[in-house]
Parts: sequence; structure tokens; C-alpha cells
Amino acid sequence: MRIESEEDGPNKRPWSCDFPTDSEMSDASPFKMRFVHLDLKGAPPKVSYLSEIFPLFRALGANGLLIEYEDTFPYEGPLRLLRAPHAYSPAEVTEVLRLAAAHELEVVPLVQTFGHMEFVLKHEALAHLREVALFPNTLNPHEAESLALVGAMVDQVLDLHPGARWLHIGCDEVYYLGEGEASRQWLQQEQNTTATLCLSHVKAVASHVRARHPATTPLVWDDMLRDIPEDQLSASGVPQLVEPVLWDYGADLDVQGKALLMEKYRKCGFPRLWAASAFKGATGPSQALPPIEHHLRNNLRWLQVAAQGRKDTLQGIVLTGWQRYDHFSVLCELLPVGIPSLAVCLQSLLHGGFAEDVRARVQSLLGISSLEIAGVTSEGTGSFPGSDILALVMQVSLHLRSSVDEMLQRDRYVTGWFSHYHRRRKLIHPVMIQHIQPQALSLLGRWSALTQELAAALHRVFPEGAVEEWLQENVHPSLGQLQALLQDLEAASPPTPPAGPDTGQGL
Repeated sequence: MRIESEEDGPNKRPWSCDFPTDSEMSDASPFKMRFVHLDLKGAPPKVSYLSEIFPLFRALGANGLLIEYEDTFPYEGPLRLLRAPHAYSPAEVTEVLRLAAAHELEVVPLVQTFGHMEFVLKHEALAHLREVALFPNTLNPHEAESLALVGAMVDQVLDLHPGARWLHIGCDEVYYLGEGEASRQWLQQEQNTTATLCLSHVKAVASHVRARHPATTPLVWDDMLRDIPEDQLSASGVPQLVEPVLWDYGADLDVQGKALLMEKYRKCGFPRLWAASAFKGATGPSQALPPIEHHLRNNLRWLQVAAQGRKDTLQGIVLTGWQRYDHFSVLCELLPVGIPSLAVCLQSLLHGGFAEDVRARVQSLLGISSLEIAGVTSEGTGSFPGSDILALVMQVSLHLRSSVDEMLQRDRYVTGWFSHYHRRRKLIHPVMIQHIQPQALSLLGRWSALTQELAAALHRVFPEGAVEEWLQENVHPSLGQLQALLQDLEAASPPTPPAGPDTGQGL
């Protein structure tokens, strides 16, 4: 797939025209910065696909990217073991930054430095830096080597992102903090708490960023800060070093509660705050199609939060698009599949709501004739980059398993004459083979052809490992059931009786 040029005439994509100016895009939005989150710890898109999708991000209203590399960053030296086989090369990272700049998308890299450290601490050579020996998710904040490790990670990432105004240092969901042996001993000392321990590590990492990269401001997810008393947070020195990103992906987000939390952070001394909504990856670890209405409601609630707070308190909003819940979980909604949800959410944030004119603009930008918000299907799946993947994933997600289940669990010939009992004992009435086998072969053939088409589309966008994983999780189990049924039919089929002698005479 390519981006048409001006010479492509009537087939030219509506979003391949000149970008609107920042003033035009921001008039109705309380969020000056609107960052699309690229979670690369699962199904990282090829640079060729990013070159196609960045112009659309910009046309939809984004002006920045939060890029969470995890193991796709090309770490060097002792950190090279963190690289996944499909990691980007330094040249590819540079090209991504060039493409982003060409489409006026500011890049903020994200490096996990406390929680969600599975991609680091899963390695045997670094397992001694775990907070709890058994679990690879949280870094031990007591070890000097821990700070040296994340400092080296930060430095390598920022060296490839010269001029970055912000660096997100993660620090969310620091599970089991305080439960390691070193922490247990430390917490026995008077006035030591897990909150103090958390703030101490955040301050150390942020201080490293400020000292080594003075032009870069650290951002942190705010969940570990929410319940810390105001006076303790104020006295920690952390508010002078970082900008919190308040995240909540719920459709029923508590607007008043978030407004109060913003005021608390302001009183603690944080000069600037950020919000984080979601456009995919937040409604189920194995979700294949994003519920657009849920994400729209979430983003509309964030507009209400912005209206409640003091003007310009919120620097911007990050529209998160999680690709895995953590390093070890399955893939959730693929990026191309989430584009309609992203479009609805970005345009709503840009224009202050989702009125009919906004819906019409989304449909025009995506090439969708009729966009469905409440369900998961729309009339046509669009002409945006990756829309072919969306169409095929919808077919698989909505119909593959149900069609196979319909045959295996509700077809009267299968359930009545070739049940599990019969299959185990290789028992079948020969006439039933004629009822079951053609139907199973037809179903398998139809889905096998679609799977080949989907695999080809996925390979254009994602590395081999991501394609293999998605198909194994979402397609192969159902196809395997059909193949097993056909194998069992073959095994149960009685041998063909030999033909009698030909006497050359009729009856």
C-alpha cells in the first residue's frame, strides 16, 4: 500500500493533502498536545507502515508520538541482550524520527525504569536485580546497579533522540514493591514506607535524566503517586523533577475525582500535568476488535476533566494504544485494527465532542461510508493504510470460531452420529461421512484461503514473529479443530470394499 500523490486524481486520499495548522487544530481542544502512543512490545510495525500511517495521524489531529520501545530498541554494549530478534536498527529509529518530524509529530520516547521491567529482568544475567526473586516485573531500588542499569538505558535512548523535550520514565504498576528481602529489612527502620521507597527511586532516575540531559523533562505515570499524602509528596522533591501523566481508561471515569487529583498535584508543586486516555488495548488482554464506544466515552470524559481544572494545567493528552498488557501477555488489538477508534477519539478531542460533522469528517478521512460506533462492524472498512487487515481480522473475530463451533457443537450429524464417543472409538455410519465430510472440507477451505490472505496482509506490516503469534492465537485453534475432525473421519471410514469380478454380463 502507498500514499497517493497529487497526480492520483479522484483516488487521492483525503488526508494526503496539506496539514492543518496547529492553531486550526487546537481552537476547540483543551489539549495543546495530542500524542498517539505506539506500544512496540508487541507487533511492532515495520517502518514502511509507519511512513504510511504518520500522515493520517497528523490529519486526524495528533501532533506527537509517545513511543514505548521496550525490547525493540537497538541497545548496544552490555545492554545488547535486551534486544528482541525483531528490534529496530539505529538507522530505522533515525528514519522513524525523520518521518515523524516530516509530519510534524513530536516524539517522546518511553523507557520503563521501575515497574514493567520484565523485558529486562527476565534475563538470567540481570535476574539478581529483581525486587522479588521470583518475579521479573519490578526493579530492586536498593541496588546501586539498578540505577546504573536504568541510567544506561535512558542514556542510550536519548542519544538516539537528540533534542527530545520529554522522556517518559514509566514507573507505573510497581507491583510487589517492598516485598523483597532488602526492602523488608529497610521497611523495619522507623519512618520508612513503601511510598518513601517509591519516591526515592523516582527521584533518583529523574535526577539522572535532568543532570545528564538538562533539556529533557521526565514524565511519569501517576498511579504510584495518587495515594501518597500531599505533604509527603510535596517534601520529596519529586514535583520539581517530573510531570505526572494521569491515566484512566474507563468509560465511566470519575470526572470530579480526577479534577480533585489534579488540584492535589498542583498543590504539591507539580507545575504541569498530562492526561492519558486509550483508543485500544485497555478492555481485555486478548481483545481483537476495540469497542469504539467505550473509548469514545473515555476520551469525552477527559474533555470534561480538562474543563473542570484550571486553564492550561494539562499540557496534553496521550491516547494510549496498548499492544500487550505486559511483556508476557498475549497480543491485543493490532494497530491497523485500532485506527477507526483512534480517529474517533482524536477528532473528538480536537473538536470538543463527537457531533455529526465530526463523524462525517472521520468517515471521510478513513474512507468509510458509514461508521458504526456502538458495535464492531461498519459499512466497509475504509481505505486507510491497514484497512485490509481490519477487514480480515473482523471476519476472523466475528465468524471463524462461531462457524466452527456451529458445525462441531450444533450440526445434527456431527453431534448425533460422530460425537467424541464415536471419534475416540472410530465408529461412524458410512452414510454420515457423506453428510459431514463435504461440509467440513468446504469450511476448512474457505477459512484456509482467508488465513493466507490475512497472513500476507500482516506480513506487509509486521515482523514474522508477530504474524505467527497472532495467527496461532486467533486462527489456528479453530482450523485445527476442523482438521482434527477430518482426520478422525478418515480414521473411522470403513475400507472400500473390493470390486467384484467383471463377467461382462448384465444383471
